[in-house]
Amino acid sequence: MGQLLQQLINGLTIGSFYALIALGYTMVYGVLKLINFAHGDMFMLGAYLGLVTLMGFVVNLGMAGLPFLILIFLIVMAVVAGVGIVLERVAYRPLYRAGRLPPVISALGAAIFIQNGVMLLYGARYRTYPEEFKVIIPDTIWEIAGARISLIQIVMLVIAALLMVGLYSFVQYTRVGTAMRAVALDHDTARLMGIDVYGIIRVVFLIGPALGAAGGIMVGLYYGRIYFTLGWGYGIKAFTAAILGGIGNIPGAMIGGLILGVIEALATGFVSDAWKNAIAFFVLVLILIIRPTGLLGERVVEKL
Repeated sequence: MGQLLQQLINGLTIGSFYALIALGYTMVYGVLKLINFAHGDMFMLGAYLGLVTLMGFVVNLGMAGLPFLILIFLIVMAVVAGVGIVLERVAYRPLYRAGRLPPVISALGAAIFIQNGVMLLYGARYRTYPEEFKVIIPDTIWEIAGARISLIQIVMLVIAALLMVGLYSFVQYTRVGTAMRAVALDHDTARLMGIDVYGIIRVVFLIGPALGAAGGIMVGLYYGRIYFTLGWGYGIKAFTAAILGGIGNIPGAMIGGLILGVIEALATGFVSDAWKNAIAFFVLVLILIIRPTGLLGERVVEKL
């Protein structure tokens, strides 16, 4: 029982990372029907910027405490959101009317550009988050029913939950969120209703990378080391989570990420770490055979 609970805790923690990244994929797909393959590298960029910011605040200036952790998240999320806006303007907007394939190629090119840019700036070796970050999140562990849960896991889960609930509330209960849902249904009709479609697309490319950046910081703090190809592996997993929950469906991306994380953790704990990816993708294929649109269904509109 203790081992099962332990793997569930680990799985929810990892799944929260996948869910935050998956939201970026599903938001862009919902509005543009585009798979933003550069999104995983935006997450990786957030992890590196989180390291730089953490070094600046904690190591060099000696700042500590939860308020400074929140400040680090806000700074990095804002910077990566700005990069997302530039990416949309330069790599995607000129190709919106060019068909489905050119934006995908552009996304792959942007991903390679970001990945190699980070490698040239920070090197190809692993970078380690400094031990000093523990002055922000102490290395405290509690034991519950035979399972161990650390303070950093609780902090990661709380941050992820707040971000996901905040995004859902924003999309469902604000005017901009309503406009986003209208644009996702039909661009032309949204324009006729006076909605700035390009403005909404910018909002999507602002929010998605910001959430990915938050996930990058969380991965860096949780595992303690990062590398320039980090975005590829996590990007594939997050894209899988988005498909699992129903691509284009925001709650589906959240649930898909958490489920994928739990499946991986259970596979690691009860089978083998070497088989976790194979088992996770087998479950994905099985679910898609039974329900091709994902657990909560893909958000699509039929034009009559």
